[in-house]
Amino acid sequence: MQQEHPFAQYIRILGKGKRGSRGLTEQEAYDSMLMVLNDEVEACQLGAYLMLLRVKEETPEEIAGFVRAVKSTFKLPENNPGVMLDWSSYAGKRRHLPWFLLSALLLAENGITTFMHGAEGHTSGRIYTRDVLKTLGMPIAESLHQAAEELRKTNFAYLPLEFLSSKMHTIIQMRPLLGLRSPVHTISRLLNPFSAKFEIQGIFHPTYRDTHQHAAKLLGQPHLAVLKGEGGEIERNPDQACLVKSVDEGVLHEEEWPALFDGPRHLKDESMDPTRLIDVWRGDDNDEYGTASITGTTAIALKLLKKADTPSDAQQLAEQMWNMRNKSRF
Repeated sequence: MQQEHPFAQYIRILGKGKRGSRGLTEQEAYDSMLMVLNDEVEACQLGAYLMLLRVKEETPEEIAGFVRAVKSTFKLPENNPGVMLDWSSYAGKRRHLPWFLLSALLLAENGITTFMHGAEGHTSGRIYTRDVLKTLGMPIAESLHQAAEELRKTNFAYLPLEFLSSKMHTIIQMRPLLGLRSPVHTISRLLNPFSAKFEIQGIFHPTYRDTHQHAAKLLGQPHLAVLKGEGGEIERNPDQACLVKSVDEGVLHEEEWPALFDGPRHLKDESMDPTRLIDVWRGDDNDEYGTASITGTTAIALKLLKKADTPSDAQQLAEQMWNMRNKSRF
């Protein structure tokens, strides 16, 4: 009789019917993800595993175990660049330009060392961070060591997932094959490779706010903020109120930020021309939606970073920083 594959036990835990199945413990999630990362899993097993997790939706315990497993494979530079803020970018944009990039660069210009990581190409019809940063003339790191050097030089670096974890990159690119997102989209957002004290997250499906919040607490993340961002990125939609859930030294909080506009919602950007980010930064294009999105997103980060005590104070500080920006940067 053929011997059972060691990975089969995890598929059985997840898929043994309505009464017999259950979620993975944090240790089981860690052990099973290590097998995936070490290529000890057959292709059919990986597909079953990912989709069983997707159907039931990942628990915070599973996400914490998965994240610990992936982080255990990182080879960090010996000289830590001292990242203050970890910023993930895995969704891409299709209705509005990625104004959040100017928020991150504004923070970096004001001394907040910001590390951004993300993925691209997994969903059609979107523009992605990597390509837009190239349009802005920003370098793209190809290793954690290169990212560390960029952080020391400019307080900002972007590292694509393919150079952070090739296996996670391979799995996230399976979306067109599977027809659904997989847990990797959630895992990758929480990787925080440099273990920054402050971490900000953007999600699309509101229920994942709680998943990220509770997983961060399990991971011992000191400070985290998660919001339903425009298109799933870390970007405040100024036309809507924004619920921010957070972790502050193990204590869970939530706070609603008001909309920045009272009138009708702004229309979809039909051109999606990324060069407009340069025009807005220079002050050549006074896009009210883009400017409000930039300062509104910056404000949430500033409150997370404890640079302001209230949303209104954070918004005022963000607008001051925006008005004082180096317009000749691009």
